[in-house]
Amino acid sequence: MSEGPGTLPASSQIASRFGELMVRARTALTWEQAWPRAWLPVGIVLVFLTASWFGLWLDMGPVGRMIGLGLFAAVFAASFWPLIRFRRPTRSEVLGRIDRDTGLSHSPAHTLVDTLTIGSADPGTRALWALHRRRAEDAIRHMRVAPPRPDMPKRDFYALRAVALLAFVASAFVAGPEMGPRLSSAFDWRMPAGPGPAFRIDGWVDPPLYTRAPPVMIDLAKSQTLRMPVRSTVVIRIAGEGTAEITAGAGLAPLPPKAGQRADLREERFTLEANSEISLKTGFASGARLTFEAIPDRAPAIAFTGPPEVNGQGGFTLVYKGKDDYGIASTDGLVERSGNVTGRSLVPAPALSLAIPNHDENAPETRALVDLSTHPWAGAKVKIQLRVKDEAGQEGLSETIDFTLPQRAFSNPLAKALVEQRRDLVLAPDDRRWVQTALDALLIEPDSFTPQWGVFMGLRLAAERLRQARSDEALLEVAEWLWTMAVQIEDGNLSDSEQQLRAAQERLKEAMDRGAPDSEIKRLTDELRQAMDRFLREFAQRMQDNPTTQDPNQREPDRVISQNDLNRMLEKMEDAMRRGDVAEAQRLLDELRNILENLQTARPDGRMSDPLGREMQQSMRDLEDMARDQQNLRDDTFRDGQNRRMQQGDRNRQHRQRGQRGEPGDNQEQAENGEEGEGQQEGQSGKGLSERQQALRERLRELQRRMQGQGMQNEQGLGDAEEAMREAEGALGQGQDGEAVDAQGRALEGLRRGMQGMAQQMQQMQEGQQGNEQAGDQPGGQANPQGREQAGRENNDPLGRPTRSRDAAEGGRPIPSVNESPAQRAGRILEELRRKLGDPTRPQEELDYFDRLLRRN
Repeated sequence: MSEGPGTLPASSQIASRFGELMVRARTALTWEQAWPRAWLPVGIVLVFLTASWFGLWLDMGPVGRMIGLGLFAAVFAASFWPLIRFRRPTRSEVLGRIDRDTGLSHSPAHTLVDTLTIGSADPGTRALWALHRRRAEDAIRHMRVAPPRPDMPKRDFYALRAVALLAFVASAFVAGPEMGPRLSSAFDWRMPAGPGPAFRIDGWVDPPLYTRAPPVMIDLAKSQTLRMPVRSTVVIRIAGEGTAEITAGAGLAPLPPKAGQRADLREERFTLEANSEISLKTGFASGARLTFEAIPDRAPAIAFTGPPEVNGQGGFTLVYKGKDDYGIASTDGLVERSGNVTGRSLVPAPALSLAIPNHDENAPETRALVDLSTHPWAGAKVKIQLRVKDEAGQEGLSETIDFTLPQRAFSNPLAKALVEQRRDLVLAPDDRRWVQTALDALLIEPDSFTPQWGVFMGLRLAAERLRQARSDEALLEVAEWLWTMAVQIEDGNLSDSEQQLRAAQERLKEAMDRGAPDSEIKRLTDELRQAMDRFLREFAQRMQDNPTTQDPNQREPDRVISQNDLNRMLEKMEDAMRRGDVAEAQRLLDELRNILENLQTARPDGRMSDPLGREMQQSMRDLEDMARDQQNLRDDTFRDGQNRRMQQGDRNRQHRQRGQRGEPGDNQEQAENGEEGEGQQEGQSGKGLSERQQALRERLRELQRRMQGQGMQNEQGLGDAEEAMREAEGALGQGQDGEAVDAQGRALEGLRRGMQGMAQQMQQMQEGQQGNEQAGDQPGGQANPQGREQAGRENNDPLGRPTRSRDAAEGGRPIPSVNESPAQRAGRILEELRRKLGDPTRPQEELDYFDRLLRRN
């Protein structure tokens, strides 16, 4: 047997398997012999890159760079000599590698390619040879080729290849964005141009101011993607002597350069209008591509969250919510005439300047008070639409609602008629003949309509002016004359103190609307205080001169407001103006005007006399007592939980102090016994609060049954209050004072809403009853307007305040108004927290707690 050209196995499957083994063995041998020779050129390249990134060429001149680069090139070329001498593995080496990795002693790989040269004519020899090949063919299934093993540790005893790799990675971190310039400096053989300004490129993006987003610096050493708001300003600044090629996409609108720039400083400015990119290239190997994704600025949106709420003074409140990406700049209301009215008007539609809502989608609703009671359009049917604008000039409109503008309430029939004719004249000047006919009709029978000679003469003058009017200016003068006469007729029977009080109120309201300075507000507030003092003295004298029988069901101490209460309202109003909370100041002024307005219309005999009315008033007083008791119970629950936590903290400190002093164990036992007793007291306290809450809930349930017997409908607020009381009762029973306080707050809010709904039901029932009585007593079936005023006053306390939003007696706890906005409530809470934080007598734990609350806000 001898190795010759040989033949592969006859089976195709065995031949394929053997061919794969031959390829693997040849590849492994090639890699084991070539990799040790190829590592030297790779290592030289790594050394060159490491030296360049560490800044080897930065301090060299052109000659040094050429010499150093030539040495690296020579060494790199010489390192290829071992690779040139490389020879591919022979067939015998490949077969030997297979036999060696297989581990069989009879060398099956060589057997498969060997031939029989001696004894081929002998049958026995051929039979043995055939058996030997079959054994080799059977062994091919177990043949394998091990992975290549260059055995580098024997050739690189000191592991210099690891040092080269580590230095390469470290130099990359050191160079950072300057890898390209530092590497290219090895090929820069130009002479330096001498001292001069450094070449520098900076870039940043300025978002629009209304987005309140900070500027973003651009890393010009690498490509990146930035998401910026639309209309952002992209600035690329080039300083020093150098060239830079800047290419901007279509979504970037170029801006004119700033005037007065230095010769060695230029800026490229762009406005981001859509998705775009900027391509920047400087020098040999420096360049970057900046991709900008424009964040769109959506138009603002606004919507009504409820119908307008009309108050008793002729004003109304709009309730709405706004939404925008970054913020709302302005909010106003658009008013137009309702229906198919197409005629012109002498006076343009009123402009509604409204409070700007919070642009957050989850923000509370905004309430804006509007007073158009004296506008010529007051009493007309209109359509109101809200409009918002953002800083970018985009607009958003709400849905349109139909609404009748409230007007000032007039009790005198002639004053009402004149105001109505004034509105008709302003809204339909081309059809003034109907107004002329109405004025002439009022002059037919002076004894019935205008018994006062001054009123008759003024009305006659108005009719003559209207007949002779030939221009819109003349018609406007007639309309103003009619309004002046109506106000004079309505307020003509007021005393001097009442007229001065109303004038002071109007002056202060006008100053608040135009944002007068604090000095003027203070002066007008002092005038209002003086006018109010004079009016109250006159009213007290009037009540003393006309005594009436006291209603036994009326409890005087709980239903009387003192002059100090009114003065405190003025002081709160001044504080609100100083803080800049105009909405709160206007709310307080409206509440004060409501009190004084109802007090002016009060009469010594103006009390309810029918049994049903007295029962409804008693129900209202009981509900007020419940609200006051619920507020006191909530305060007691809060204080109880606070004291318990403070006592627990004191006991923990005492334990720590005893442990530090090493007191005997009997003291600890006494302390534990004391803690057990205190825990029992706390449980008894929580049980007492729970019993008080249960009693209050049962009182509310009894009141609801009594209201149903009086013919009144159930109020949703009272049902919510009863459910919240039940939750508070359960929380108190389990010692969860935090959940109890929250539930008691919801119960208090439900009671207030129930009080408001009850007052409205009582007023409607009394107006209907008195209207029927007056219609039966008077000719023509017309109701007496004084009867409606009487019904309205019966829902108020002796000073005319609505019972649902009144304060407690002097020294009591004020009940917040139902219409109090979240911002007002938050301001009141912050003011209370600051007051308590300024009390040095409080425990330190409590002061720390108040400080954390204020820092969160």
